[in-house]
Amino acid sequence: MKRALITGVTGQDGSYLAELLLSKGYEVHGVIRRSSSFNTGRIDHIYADPHDAGRRLVLHYGDLSDASGLQSILEEARPDEVYNLGAQSHVRVSFDTPEYTGEVTGLGAVRLLEAVRRSRLPAKVYQASSSELYGKVVETPQRETTPFHPRSPYACAKAYAYYIGQNYREAYGMFVCNGILFNHESPRRGETFVTRKITRAAGRIKHGLQDKLYLGNLDAKRDWGHARDYVEAMWLMMQASTADDYVVGTGETHAVKEFLDLAFELAGVDVTEHVAIDAKYFRPAEVDLLLADPSKAKAALGWSPKTSFRALVEEMVEHDLELAAREKRARGG
Repeated sequence: MKRALITGVTGQDGSYLAELLLSKGYEVHGVIRRSSSFNTGRIDHIYADPHDAGRRLVLHYGDLSDASGLQSILEEARPDEVYNLGAQSHVRVSFDTPEYTGEVTGLGAVRLLEAVRRSRLPAKVYQASSSELYGKVVETPQRETTPFHPRSPYACAKAYAYYIGQNYREAYGMFVCNGILFNHESPRRGETFVTRKITRAAGRIKHGLQDKLYLGNLDAKRDWGHARDYVEAMWLMMQASTADDYVVGTGETHAVKEFLDLAFELAGVDVTEHVAIDAKYFRPAEVDLLLADPSKAKAALGWSPKTSFRALVEEMVEHDLELAAREKRARGG
């Protein structure tokens, strides 16, 4: 039985990846941070699996800021594959916490790589990179050879993680892949991210629990896919005979306003009546357009996205309409 270790297992991507690996017969080890409250909501259903899949999901307390802790987890889990999905991953928040973002998102990656190297385990490593690396883009669409121009502390930290991964691959012969993932969403997306903020508001407004939604730049364009599709690309990278770096995206771009209009239309809510612009949600340095060229991943890995833009928005809106309905019932409405 193969073993995998996932940092960030309680996040959107980590939960979908854990499901995928368990379905393939893996024993999955996840790293979670110690907290005074439970933060395992996205993976709780795995423990409730009637087929006892939860017995193959083992959680370890740890943090990407704790090198010795990571070393201990590796020694205990002894994984064949290591997926580094842990990060301070909110771009806007990274402007408010630049040092912390660099500590976890950037230096956390080298701590994990060094722990794998020192363990002498023949483990393959996946490093979660981001389309935010391209920032102020110099060509469209963006591919593996497109130069980076990061425009946020988050993107700068991801650039360090990307290059240190390449360095460990070249210096030590380690199997290290960088997945340059473009925006990927789902009903499990955190509610502070713009897509989930929109669908959550659509559901709450529809059920009379909220009146206004405040947003920033509606003209920003992104290449949006489904997280469930993208974790499959991560796994495929790790099954290749040689380590490489890949862009993962849909090859389509949509403005935030398109996402907003479609979500509110599906929920039956009037955009003009309930949406307002608030300058505090604008980034100090905006990234205007991100569009992936995933042809390398398609050719080398046989990967392609399965979920359309409309299907993604529909799934998120349907989920959040039901969530708002439950919230309303709980309030006695």
